[in-house]
Amino acid sequence: MSQQSNRADVKPATLGILMVKTHFRRYHGDIGNPNTWNFPVRYKVVEEAVPQRMGHLGEFKLLEPFKRAAQALIDEGVDGLTTSCGYLSWYQQQLAEWSPVPVVTSSLLQYVTVRQLLPAHRQPLILTFDETTLKADYLTRVGIPGDAAVAGMPASSAFVRSIREGDTSVSWQTLADEVLSAAEAALKRFPNAGAFVLECTNLAPFSALIRARFGLPVYDTVTLVNGFYAALRPSFWDGGQQWNL
Repeated sequence: MSQQSNRADVKPATLGILMVKTHFRRYHGDIGNPNTWNFPVRYKVVEEAVPQRMGHLGEFKLLEPFKRAAQALIDEGVDGLTTSCGYLSWYQQQLAEWSPVPVVTSSLLQYVTVRQLLPAHRQPLILTFDETTLKADYLTRVGIPGDAAVAGMPASSAFVRSIREGDTSVSWQTLADEVLSAAEAALKRFPNAGAFVLECTNLAPFSALIRARFGLPVYDTVTLVNGFYAALRPSFWDGGQQWNL
């Protein structure tokens, strides 16, 4: 069979993204901005999932609504699933066991690998939307020690307010300044940090700034999803020619 016919038989993988119901502006690098991705994506909003509930998943029990939205995407033919909120690490095991396609719920899934990459005297530093929420249960469900280094965005920040209230007027520069300030404060608290792990998917537009300012590797939803997608659609060689299908 010719290479041309082989290529025609293989379709690009499509990623399904389960979205929390929010209304703030999503800058490039945000999971909810389709221009962030160089592969096909499909979105499905989980109507019951609003920001105020995401920090209390044990109380609000949103697993079934996420399953229904996931099933709709699966019926549309997606090859893998991810979500727009890192707190959904809470449902990683349940969704993965239920879904017929692979699922990665949260950038927190990278923590264990990052820890293994760092010297013994260094640790990953998790930067999160709300430090008071990201406690042991959210962490231990995906293999993170309950006493891991965690720092949050200030509750009074425009970053937090824009997401909770759906304020689309906050400028990129304001958000960038707040994220860098929070990262700097976090490093003062945890000076042995060797890398950042950004729980909140909405922090990803500022990852390059964090890396440039502090010189540490940054793992976020983009690094998670790009690696995940690469496994769904691997590059391979045939007859000396590389294909990216």
